[in-house]
Amino acid sequence: MSQVASTSSGPGGNKPADPSASETSPTDNRVVAMNKQPSRDEVVTPIREETNPPPTQQAPAAQAPSGVPLYVRINKFLTLVGFTWFVPLVSMAGGEAPKAQFRELFRIVGVPVLFFLAFLAFWDWGAAKIETSLGAVPGPSAVWSEAQGLKDEHYEEREKEIAFYQRQEDRNAKKLAKDPNAEVKIRPYTGKPTYLDQIITSLYTVFTGFVLATLVAVPVGIICGMSSTINTAINPLIQIFKPVSPLAWLPIVTMVVSAVYVTTDDSWFEKSFLNSAITVTLCSLWPTLINTAVGVSSIDKDLINVGKVLKLKKSTQVTKIILPSSLPLIFTGLRLSLGVGWMVLIAAEMLAQNPGLGKFVWDEFQNGSSHSLGRIMVAVFTIGIIGFLLDRVMLTLQNIFSFGENKV
Repeated sequence: MSQVASTSSGPGGNKPADPSASETSPTDNRVVAMNKQPSRDEVVTPIREETNPPPTQQAPAAQAPSGVPLYVRINKFLTLVGFTWFVPLVSMAGGEAPKAQFRELFRIVGVPVLFFLAFLAFWDWGAAKIETSLGAVPGPSAVWSEAQGLKDEHYEEREKEIAFYQRQEDRNAKKLAKDPNAEVKIRPYTGKPTYLDQIITSLYTVFTGFVLATLVAVPVGIICGMSSTINTAINPLIQIFKPVSPLAWLPIVTMVVSAVYVTTDDSWFEKSFLNSAITVTLCSLWPTLINTAVGVSSIDKDLINVGKVLKLKKSTQVTKIILPSSLPLIFTGLRLSLGVGWMVLIAAEMLAQNPGLGKFVWDEFQNGSSHSLGRIMVAVFTIGIIGFLLDRVMLTLQNIFSFGENKV
């Protein structure tokens, strides 16, 4: 007891006052350490086994990011292209909650299909009760028959074209056999365009007008978004010309094109094509212009200030900061412009007599046969389906080039 008391009262509280205490203390410490060593191993060993699992247990976790199921990748692609109706079907095939996926599939696919079938039934019932100057309104089956007839006419016309060129080749071959230096010519086929040819003409026309509108609207929209003064100056013209109908633009465009563009045998474009394409341009550029200006003006000002601090050129700011940040709204404007252009095209082709779907509808109306009304209905469904597909294409491009989660 006296030794313990003297040890604790030594100078500094560290050095013992009795020498005998310092001699026995290291021995006691070694004994304590030796006695505690086994218990330390017993405690540490289980902890090491729990925190450091064997490599075979960690391998699946490391491979998880690359082991994404195939149906998940397919669903990402379907979402990217806008065909989300098939996502539940693919998930159900992948084994993901089949009952829930079946209910979702019925909701987004089954319900619209049932409603469309009800629409066809109502159409078939009501069509037989309406008589027009061209006969009874055709029902779904009659319209389908007219569509098949248009397809058959296309193949017949292609066979005539092949036979026409084959006859020329045979005639030229006989002429060259008699005289190797004889001059031979291949005359172009001048048969009437088929329904599929007119669809291609309309698509070519609307894309020409859409590209011209984009080349004008995007730069002007960027300038308007970057400068409030220019935006204030141009805005009255936008508000005046935006609601103008294509029926008002077409006469002006026709007169200007007739005065400026002179067609020859070597001309690239027909006047009717230019009239339709320019009319589409004038009517479809406004949504892109407005959305581009709004997208540029709503960019975070901190990004613009960073460009100024780094002393970037205006062109660099536009390509590296402004355009990437405003892409979502620009693509929204492009989708609207393409839809407006496709809608305007039919009226423009009717009046300009450009050989597309608009001219097809007008010719069938003027024809007045018993098949005309059914063929016009075929054109109506064709215009609607193509317009839907064009919107899907633009939506896919928007998902690809914009920042978002819809990536494959």
